[in-house]
Amino acid sequence: MEYGLINKVYGNFYLYVCKKGLQEVSRDWKQMKKEILSEYKQINLRAKAIGEKNKLFSAYLMAAYFISMNRVTGLAPEENYHIFEQGLSKSRLFQKMLGNADTYLSEKKWTGRKEWEARSKKREYENDWVVTVIKGNGNFELGYDYEECGVCKLCRDEECFELAKYLCKLDFLMADIMGMKLVRSKTLAEGFDCCDFRYSYKD
Repeated sequence: MEYGLINKVYGNFYLYVCKKGLQEVSRDWKQMKKEILSEYKQINLRAKAIGEKNKLFSAYLMAAYFISMNRVTGLAPEENYHIFEQGLSKSRLFQKMLGNADTYLSEKKWTGRKEWEARSKKREYENDWVVTVIKGNGNFELGYDYEECGVCKLCRDEECFELAKYLCKLDFLMADIMGMKLVRSKTLAEGFDCCDFRYSYKD
C-alpha cells in the first residue's frame, strides 16, 4: 500500500490522542514517538491496498497504528488498548469525525450502503471487508454482517492476530460516542463465521 498524506495524517492523529498516556509510561517520549511512526510507516508499506476511498480505510490505518504501538511500547496489549481507548474517548476531533446516530442511521443512506455491499462482494481488494447490510426489524435500526474483516486480515499478515480482538472492542466505544447502542454476539477475531453488528439508538 502507498504511504500517502492521508496515511501520515491518521498515524499522527492516533499518536496524538495517545500522547498523554504514552508519556506517562515512557522515559523518552520523543524516541518512542519516532519509533511508533517509523513502524507504522513500515506496516503501511507492507499492507495490501484496500483503496483510499474505502469506507473503512481509517479503521485499516487504526489497526496499523495499534500494531505499531504494541511493538514499540513494551506494554501488554490490554495496557495499550486502555491508553488508546482513553485517548479516543477524550478527543473532540474524533467525536466530530464520527458524527452522530441520526446521521449514521439515516434511511437516506440505504442505497449507498447496498452499493457498498455489492462492491465488497466483488472482492476487488484482497484485504477489504466483505459485508451484508441488514435493515432494522424493530429490535435494531441497522445491521451489518461482516463476513471478512480488513483489520483481522492485516493483523494476520503482520503475525499478530491476537491484537484484532482489542480493535474490535473500540467498535463499542465509537457507537457510544455517536449516541448509539451496539449489540454484537460474535466476531471473526474470536473465530466465528462473521461479526454481527446491530445498531440502535440509545434508550
